[in-house]
Amino acid sequence: MKPSPRFMLAATTLDAPDARELAQFYQGLLGWRLRKEEPGWVEIASPDGTAGLSFQTEPLFERPQWPSRRSEQQMMMHLDIEVSDLSSAVDHALALGAALADVQPQADVCVLYDPAAHPFCLFARTDPTA
Repeated sequence: MKPSPRFMLAATTLDAPDARELAQFYQGLLGWRLRKEEPGWVEIASPDGTAGLSFQTEPLFERPQWPSRRSEQQMMMHLDIEVSDLSSAVDHALALGAALADVQPQADVCVLYDPAAHPFCLFARTDPTA
């Protein structure tokens, strides 16, 4: 019997009208390095080299809607990003071009939209054992 192959998540890919623009936003937000760039495709990597984020230009990109609305492009996924200080992290994200979501379902989480309107959440872990 053949041994099971090893699987490791390498990246999450986000579509955008402009891959480079969205990659620059997340580079500024996360402080990650550029791993690869070619026309319509950009990859950024975490400092420890584990899973990164990739961005691809999608000419037919439709901005996702969150909360979901019938007959509009729905959010398919979102990023949860842990921060050390929620208030200053939100200020930093806004300065980079993020927008605050109208709906904020949790007091200890802040929902924002990146420049391509993908929702993402910032949170500060309050339970160190979690």
